[in-house]
This record gives sequence, structure tokens and C-alpha cells, in this order.
Amino acid sequence: MAQKLWEKNVQVDHEVDIFTVGKDREMDIYLAKYDVLGSMAHITMLESIGLLTKEELNVLLAELRNIYAVADRGEFIIEEGIEDVHSQVELMLTRRLGDMGKKIHSGRSRNDQVLLDLKLFTRSQIQELVELVSGLFDVLISQSNRYKDVLLPGYTHLQVAMPSSFGLWFGAYAESLVDDLQLMQAAYRICNRNPLGSAAGYGSSFPLNRQMTTDLLGFDSLDYNVERTVAFAMAGIAATLSKLAFDACMFNSQNFGFIKLPDQFTTGSSIMPHKKNPDVFELTRAKCNKLQSLPQQIMMIANNLPSGYFRDLQIIKEVFLPAFQELKDCLQMTTYIMNEIKVNEHILDDDKYLLIFSVEEVNRLAREGMPFRDAYKKVGLDIEAGKFTHNKQVHHTHAGSIGNLCNDKIVGLMEEISKGFNFSAVEQAEKSLLGR
Repeated sequence: MAQKLWEKNVQVDHEVDIFTVGKDREMDIYLAKYDVLGSMAHITMLESIGLLTKEELNVLLAELRNIYAVADRGEFIIEEGIEDVHSQVELMLTRRLGDMGKKIHSGRSRNDQVLLDLKLFTRSQIQELVELVSGLFDVLISQSNRYKDVLLPGYTHLQVAMPSSFGLWFGAYAESLVDDLQLMQAAYRICNRNPLGSAAGYGSSFPLNRQMTTDLLGFDSLDYNVERTVAFAMAGIAATLSKLAFDACMFNSQNFGFIKLPDQFTTGSSIMPHKKNPDVFELTRAKCNKLQSLPQQIMMIANNLPSGYFRDLQIIKEVFLPAFQELKDCLQMTTYIMNEIKVNEHILDDDKYLLIFSVEEVNRLAREGMPFRDAYKKVGLDIEAGKFTHNKQVHHTHAGSIGNLCNDKIVGLMEEISKGFNFSAVEQAEKSLLGR
């Protein structure tokens, strides 16, 4: 068994080692290239305060760029007996450069190192999520505009209620994604702060230049915490997708028949030859419901810990890191299918939906001078007597209604929020570190 960075003369019990390491090595693969980026910034700062020579810095940077390339290709491995990604990177350096490779840990703890890795990983994942959410948003807005004049029944209490439209239905989910990205931007601001230099939480006696590493890595400022806040923002997106998936499953069923999923997006039954099941949306709903529990999982791991670092926090990685890919998969599949979905443009031909126009008739009579309560009573009595009729037309013009979706304003707000992330600043900082 390889010796760990923190071991002295006593080697830890093998069973204890297995239990305490757990899935950490597996989870650390997610963080490999970000660990290298953090080390590059850290040693650049160490050279500036005299803890490395310029020549040592150049040699170390060159080798770290090689390791980064390995990780970027997905070929980075943590060898058997090596505790974590930090140890593996340092081992690779010392194999190539000897004792010089051991100097990269001066002035930092594995605690601030893993926090830094998590933040660099998380902000990269947030950027990918924002791009995928924007893609789904574009599809929803496009479908909203395309089907803006196609009416469908709106429901309250799962009872047929008032006229809605596919313009409103698609547009409502697009607008919800705007709100989700507003929350994600707040989480990104908290994430994009630099923990490097906080060591085990209490700083270092080395004269570290934390502002320098902050600038080198493209952080907005200095800070320490991230997972729970980002998890809440991810849960918001998941909630929107889950609700959309529920609607799609329900509207696709024969009893509704509002939409139709293309056959290639459905699955069949082993016994019933007519079945076309919306498994993709059912799985999306389940996955996104699970993702909505992520903040609670993180809170339950950390909620009774006092100040400082504890090994309990290692377990957060197991639920947090894989969650990004699961949410990205759901976004990609939802975007794909919503772009191909077929809309029933003749739903209201069926007179079972006639009564959704009762409020339209009440309002018509009120506009013509009849007191609202009298109009309400008249229409109600006509319905009870089976005499209610309507031309199945609506004439809404107020902002946000069937006839005035305000999609241009929703698009403008989405563009404003998307620009507010300022991902380009981070991309430029990372390119500079990597010499690109």
C-alpha cells in the first residue's frame, strides 16, 4: 500500500482505510483537470512570493499542462493505493521532476484544495447547464410562437376550467426557465469565489497572495462555501422539467390527446401491441424529482456540524458531483423531444370542452352592460338548462394573455440574465493559465 501524504511512521489499518476513502477516488476523477488548474494558479503565486524560482515555475507549469491534457482527454486515473486526485497529481510530478514536484503543496491544505476543485468544477458545470437551459428555452419559445393561436382547455382542480393555448403552455415553461436561471446566477456568484489560501479554514503563515490566485482563476472574489446553494438552483431547473414531463405524459395519453410524441420517442409493451409509452418523460420526471432532494441530502449531511472541516463533507461529493450529468441528460432529452412534439390543433372541436367558454360569455354580457353577477347567474342557468352556446373564439389582448404572449419580453429577459453570468471572463483566465 502506498503511503499517504499525511502519514508518518504508522500506517492506517486496511479496513479503516477502505471505509474512510470510500468512493472518494472515484469522485475525484470528476475534479482532475480542475485540481491541475488550481495547482497552476497556486504555484504561479508561490513564485511571486519567493517560494519557487522562476525556472522551477516554468518547469512545473509545463508538466502540469501535460497532466491537464491527459485529464481533459478523459485518460486521467488515480492509481491503486493513491488516496485522492491531489496525491496522484503530486505523484506524477515527482516521478517526472523529483523533489521539485513536492513543492506545490506549500501554503495550502487538502481542505482548501478540494474546495477549490469543487468550485472550478461546479462553475464549469453551471456554464454547461446554462447553455442547455438556453437551448430548451429557445425551443419552447419557438413552439409557443408557432402554436400561439391553438387553443386547449385550461384546468383547475383537474376540472375543465377556462381557455388556454399552446402559446401559453409552451411559453409558461420558457418563462419558468428564466426564473430558474435567475436563481442559478445567484448560485454562480456564490460559487465563483476563491477559497484557495484558506488552508484548513484558518489561513496560512505563508505570505500568500490570495488576490493573485483569485485573478488567475477568474474568480470574482474570495470565499469558502458552495454545494447547497448550487443544489437549490439545480433543484429549481429540475422542478420545471419534472412538471413539464408530467404535463407531456398526461397530454399524450388517449384520454387527453392534446399532443403526440413521435413514435421513435416512445417504447412498447411486451403484451399489448397498441401501446406507445412516454418512458423518456416518465424517467425525466423521476430523475428530476430525485434531483429536487439534492439540497436536503446535502443539508442532512452537514446540518449538525460545528465550524471547521469534518470528513462528513466527503460524502457530499457522492451526491453532488454526479447530479450535474443527470440534470444535463434530462435537459438534452427534453429539448430534443419538445422540438419534435406534435400538437393537436382541433382539441376544442369536441363539445365536451364547450363550457370552458362560460367565463368568456359572462364577460361578453358584462361588457354589453349587464351587471357581472346577473351575467354570471344567466350563464349558469343556461348551462344547467343545457342551452349554453359559444362560438369558441377568444379575444384576449392584455399582457401575458392568449392574444398577447409577450414572448419578446421573455426572450429579452433571458438574454439579459444569460449575459450576466459573464462566462467569458472565466474562459479567458483559464486560457491564460493553460498558455492557449
